[in-house]
Amino acid sequence: MDRLDQVLTSLRRVIRATDLHSKHLAKISGLTAPQILLLQAICKFEGAAIGQLANEVSLSQATVTSILDRLEKKGYLERERSTVDKRKVHVQLTERGFEILRDAPIPLQEQFAAQFNGLQEWEQTMIIAALQRVAYMMDAEHIDASPVLDVGALDRPHEAPSGVDSVNK
Repeated sequence: MDRLDQVLTSLRRVIRATDLHSKHLAKISGLTAPQILLLQAICKFEGAAIGQLANEVSLSQATVTSILDRLEKKGYLERERSTVDKRKVHVQLTERGFEILRDAPIPLQEQFAAQFNGLQEWEQTMIIAALQRVAYMMDAEHIDASPVLDVGALDRPHEAPSGVDSVNK
């Protein structure tokens, strides 16, 4: 296999791993990776305002609000307007939210982060530089992206993905 084929195969594996893990999360928990990350942030910063949560998960407030709408409809969280500052809305998990979070699989980026953080600094720098160059070569450096390994729109509703039954751990 020539070098170009090796690069394309590696890119395809990364995309496919992300897709398979997203389907696995949906199958096991009925949640997307961004939804799980947001639930984790709410658990960590109980009673935090939406802006604080958006900063914590590196998503826009509009995206976070959209995800919160879906999670609230499922009964996983409650929102309450601040009595001190009416512009702020605070979020907390419900008992059902704690349960779904406890049983949810680990998002792919947490597994990746653990291994990436275990690398030496020079290795991390090389990976960052290579991936930034790949993004440039694919004319993708202008695409707005958050540090969430997931496929599709981050604020999409959970839908039964096709081929979910074929997902392996």
